[in-house]
Amino acid sequence: MKRRDSREAGANNNGADGQARRPRNLLKVGSEFYILASALGSRRSPRVLASGQSFAVFDLTGDILDYPLEPLGFFWRDTRYLSRCELKIYGSAPCLLNSYLSDDRAQLRVNLTNPDLKLRGGEMVLPRDLIQMERSWVLDGATLVHRLRLRNYAGIPLDIPLEFFLAADFADIFEVRGIDRLRRGRALDPVPGAASLRLGYQGLDGVKRFTEVSFDAEPRALGGERAAFQIELAPDQSRTLELRVAVGSERAAAREGRGASPDFDRTLAMRRTAIERAQGGFAAISCGNELFDALLKRSRADLLSLIAQTDTGTFMMAGIPWFATLFGRDSLVTAMALLPFNPQLAAQTLRALAAMQGTRIDEGRDEQPGKIVHEIRKGEMARTGEIPFARYYGSIDATPLFLWLYGRCIMTTGDLALADELWPNVERALEWIERWGDRDGDGYVEYIREAASGLANQGWKDSGDAISHADGQLADPPVALAEVQGYVYAAYLVIAEVAGRLGRAGAADRLAERAARLRQAFVRDFWLDGEGTVALALDGRKQPCRVMASNAAHCLAAGLLDPERARRQSQRLMEDRMFSGWGLRTLSADERRYNPMSYHNGSVWPHDNAIAAIGLARAGYRADALRILQGLFDAAVHLESASLPELFCGFAREAALGPVPYPVACYPQAWSAASVFMMLQAALGLEIIGCEQRVVMDAPAIPSWLDWLKLENVQVGDGSVSLLVRRGSDGAAVTEVLRKSGAVVVDSRQ
Repeated sequence: MKRRDSREAGANNNGADGQARRPRNLLKVGSEFYILASALGSRRSPRVLASGQSFAVFDLTGDILDYPLEPLGFFWRDTRYLSRCELKIYGSAPCLLNSYLSDDRAQLRVNLTNPDLKLRGGEMVLPRDLIQMERSWVLDGATLVHRLRLRNYAGIPLDIPLEFFLAADFADIFEVRGIDRLRRGRALDPVPGAASLRLGYQGLDGVKRFTEVSFDAEPRALGGERAAFQIELAPDQSRTLELRVAVGSERAAAREGRGASPDFDRTLAMRRTAIERAQGGFAAISCGNELFDALLKRSRADLLSLIAQTDTGTFMMAGIPWFATLFGRDSLVTAMALLPFNPQLAAQTLRALAAMQGTRIDEGRDEQPGKIVHEIRKGEMARTGEIPFARYYGSIDATPLFLWLYGRCIMTTGDLALADELWPNVERALEWIERWGDRDGDGYVEYIREAASGLANQGWKDSGDAISHADGQLADPPVALAEVQGYVYAAYLVIAEVAGRLGRAGAADRLAERAARLRQAFVRDFWLDGEGTVALALDGRKQPCRVMASNAAHCLAAGLLDPERARRQSQRLMEDRMFSGWGLRTLSADERRYNPMSYHNGSVWPHDNAIAAIGLARAGYRADALRILQGLFDAAVHLESASLPELFCGFAREAALGPVPYPVACYPQAWSAASVFMMLQAALGLEIIGCEQRVVMDAPAIPSWLDWLKLENVQVGDGSVSLLVRRGSDGAAVTEVLRKSGAVVVDSRQ
């Protein structure tokens, strides 16, 4: 496929009447699950609150504006329950002073003031900056609470008209992403009360959903989708007004707290208690660089906002707004990245995914026995079958990642009881790899879509155009991805260790033998000696995709390459055509399908880079791992979020310019927030071996801008340790044990 001529790409598509018309040459982009980018949305700096399976997205002023194809709103379980909450004073929008999220991500605080207000004749009624308006939002589960505090600085009494404009479109998250539906359910008539407004929707799935907005004071007028107040304020007087948004369905109304009275302080206290409880599972990490310390704290706050506790278990949601649910791959990679610092999360994730392991052959869901789930959705479109993701298994890597995390978790914690508990799930997953993952018996795990409307590409690069040959032609299925073979190899080796500790010597020997066979075959079929890299994939004809991509770095992290090939691969990864200065691109700038603004063909993904850092350090190139850490740290400092989003564009770094954001990237995103902790593991050569009560620091290194790094309360089996890593005068890192409990041994190797 040839690149489009720039004149064609930028041509004016307006007709003679000025109306937009369809371009003559249409490009097939992605799949039916492609996320549409809003031109207005790309200009916003949204503010996000998240709590378990709920999230709320506001503009800078704390408003939720009614733009259907932007992810503004209050969402719960894949449905938007509040699509508009817009505040006006004297009939006008207030002026923004500042807007920020609290450090713990528990609340949004916004300061506003009144604009200049004039009569039609031009006479000034009220100059600007005389009324302070402080807005605060807090989200706890299925409840969103807003507090508005007004203060009069005018020096005269004021009678202030306020209006809240409210709406609930009950849009499925996939509608917001841009999918057109042939039909929708039925909006119910608003039901006003004395100080409440109930909005409802009868879904095509038979579920009646509701949004109930209640105020702590009776409005002057309430009806339709508008609540009006008249606030009298003496000079220097303050007054507070609260509203509470409770959402749910009729069948769960009592449980979700329908009609509860507003109470901002109580809700904020509950949310902060939940955050503190979740925070208790993390080791404390601090350092001597103020900006990097802030990145560590903000990344942890992002992660804490994404922890979901459900009937099926505790896990990390993937990201806001598009992936606010359980994703097998994302949750597993996140847990792996955090394993030395929060091993409890790994155990919880394994249990949650084991409970949903495939049990039958269901082509409509890409399910087979033993397979680990890809994605769970609870919205109307999933329940009606309009999308296949209610419980969808179309992921080729979730199952080997489950096995790899299982082995790593057991070795890190030394929890042989957990190993025994999950061993039946491990056996079923291993059987899936041999029987269903490798259907043609060639020793490689491959994917082919079974579900008619499922994902065509089923690795982490799941865009429709992500897997191609050097000439740009897409790879025909079944496709064997390079990194997936790495995950399988690493899983075999570490589970063999666990099996040995469980007294399952036969299983340990079989797994070690499989690993050896896989490594030998992989070098034969995937290694491209002329290019000095691993092939991106093998297509359905067993032909290698001779493409330089970041997938190869995952093979380094898995230990799949011998030292000489690992050296050559490491060099290729760090070439300028791969390394943008901010991080590794997903695809080399030399490749036919390279596009720095694409989702998977040239962009920079933090989690992908963190895995690469692990691989480079494992291959002995710790300085290159530190270069990746440096680039992503600099990117986080430049980006407005001050932590790492799902991805950003892959343009080369230029002096005095920051990284280029990707318009529909998720933020916060679990594995991006976790990536900084994985990169620390790479820098420190850190490994926890709980089975032996041992901490390994293999040739630890810290960047030149970091004088010291402190790790406190790191769990090591049934003990713990706190460590201080200092940068010595010769540049080498020196490790000091601050305190420990239990028989913990620290093995620091220079």
